[in-house]
Amino acid sequence: MSRTATAIDRAKEQKGAAFIGYLPAGYPDRDTSIAAAIALANSGADVIEIGIPYSDPVMDGPVIQQATTEVLGRGFRLDEVFEVVKAVTDATDAAVVVMTYYNIIDRMGPETFARRLAEAGGAGAITPDLIPDEAAEWIAAAEKHDLDRIFLAAPTSTQERHRAIAEASRGFVYGVSLMGVTGKRAAVSDAAAQVVQTSKAAGAERVCVGLGVSTRAHVEEISAYADGVIVGTALVAALRDGGVDAVASLTAELSGRS
Repeated sequence: MSRTATAIDRAKEQKGAAFIGYLPAGYPDRDTSIAAAIALANSGADVIEIGIPYSDPVMDGPVIQQATTEVLGRGFRLDEVFEVVKAVTDATDAAVVVMTYYNIIDRMGPETFARRLAEAGGAGAITPDLIPDEAAEWIAAAEKHDLDRIFLAAPTSTQERHRAIAEASRGFVYGVSLMGVTGKRAAVSDAAAQVVQTSKAAGAERVCVGLGVSTRAHVEEISAYADGVIVGTALVAALRDGGVDAVASLTAELSGRS
């Protein structure tokens, strides 16, 4: 059974849509990133995304780019991701998934990456630049190690693409609310609800929405039609400006716990 799906279903039974928070591995340093992710879980997050810092992101907005640039600048190594995942899974009940561009998995080897992620207690991976048509190796490795594989559905995805994403995904489908990069927005795109509706019609059991979500009003709006709400940039900015306590406070506010 998918641990991510279990966490989402448990949240729906208890409070409605799941709250999913993103933080980069190793930011601003290894120990603080672990403490922040644990605080995220203890303050209302049902699923935690641990982002792998990347030198040439295609989806991350300026706040996350700046954070991950700092991490890479201090000599970050991929082993640190598995250390962070293990520390967080050991300390919380949240499902922990990594978010990574696929060439990192490809370079290590899908089998090795999946094995190490599973050994660390990870629940799966979000791969924003990987399409199901080219994911056979990753799907096989994830299946072997009982990991979720989470693909993205966008407002521009065709009906055929939605079906392929729904069939290939396990855990949830990541519904992109707008075309562009991550970051705070004044309002949630009208396209988000349509992405969820189309994805569900294509067979997706769970669809969680991210990109541009930064306020409690956004969370409540998306919770009306999605299975989970994903917040990244606002949490990274809180960690940058106020440390672990600020992450805990913002998570409690956004998730409706405070």
